[in-house]
Amino acid sequence: MTDVQTPATHPAPGVLSRIFRTEQDGAPGDGHEQVVLCHDRSSGLKAIIAIHSTALGPALGGTRFFPYASEEAALEDALNLSRGMSYKNALAGLDLGGGKAVIIGDPNKDKNEAMLRAYGRFVESLRGRYITACDVGTYVQDMDVIARETEFVTGRSPEHGGAGDSSILTAFGVFQGMRASAQARWGQPTLRGKRVGVAGVGKVGHYLVGHLVADGATVVVTDPFEAAVNRVRAAHPEVEVVADTTALLQAKLDVYAPCALGGALTDPVVAALSEFGTSIVCGAANNQLAHPGVEKDLSDRGILYAPDYLVNSGGVIQVADEIDGFNFERAKNKATKIFDTTLEIFTRAAADGVPPAVAADRLAEKRMREISALRTVLLPGARRG
Repeated sequence: MTDVQTPATHPAPGVLSRIFRTEQDGAPGDGHEQVVLCHDRSSGLKAIIAIHSTALGPALGGTRFFPYASEEAALEDALNLSRGMSYKNALAGLDLGGGKAVIIGDPNKDKNEAMLRAYGRFVESLRGRYITACDVGTYVQDMDVIARETEFVTGRSPEHGGAGDSSILTAFGVFQGMRASAQARWGQPTLRGKRVGVAGVGKVGHYLVGHLVADGATVVVTDPFEAAVNRVRAAHPEVEVVADTTALLQAKLDVYAPCALGGALTDPVVAALSEFGTSIVCGAANNQLAHPGVEKDLSDRGILYAPDYLVNSGGVIQVADEIDGFNFERAKNKATKIFDTTLEIFTRAAADGVPPAVAADRLAEKRMREISALRTVLLPGARRG
């Protein structure tokens, strides 16, 4: 483990123990390689960059701009999200590790050019160990600003040589995972005639609704932001809108798609899904499982869960393609393979008698372990260590 730069308010001891948890028996654990707390007084920047693993290559993951209640909450989110990126990139077949950054603040009030450029300088200071991209609260135009201070940024606009909006292939990948889930549950890779509930119709959820409508699904949505709902209604007037997530869970769904923030699958939510007959959970939100054991509860109740970091990897596939010169069709072809990987995870889970989330973790950890071990093979001119 390497440096942790300490903020004015020290993280809680339990959070620090999460950072420094060691790897055991050669398997990737929760231990993070590096956590950097960034503060620029002149711009007001307070940010955290968490690098979970570089076993497969530089850590790639987006920057989340969010009004966290405390620095501890921001740090906890950065740790969880960066670990998820390690597993996501591994399952996606990318030669990239996992990292994530969070900026503390309200993006609608606090974001400005100086703050983004200051953040870009912190990214640059890591000399390529971390490559950033868009996430909740950050957009393509923000990446263009950050790129004025660092080359280690993806998700830029096409005008600046980038891949543009990564939510396009994120939604496409989730749809592929949902098709695979339908294949595993009902024998056909289609949502035609099924009732699908989408919680959160922002960047990714909006595009996902389009795929579902085109496939013949009946779609029910909810979102606390009226503008997001109105945008969906304008594009797809046939979509049903309900007041909140509670109403959505009670809408007798075949498929539930959490597409907002993490922790969506709590014990009461899983109980409601079971009560109202939902068969599949497959959505775009990161870190959907509220706590360990939820994945087993879903499985025990007969609900097929498509692991979030598997099915929502289309976006990182898109921005990763930008590193060597972006080609949309090439990236889309890679994202199409999410369908096959999802089916493989379901097959492995059934064979091993474990929930799909456990099977996905095992496959990701196996790849990280095996590729990391290649570093013991010295190349000409290289030094050991």
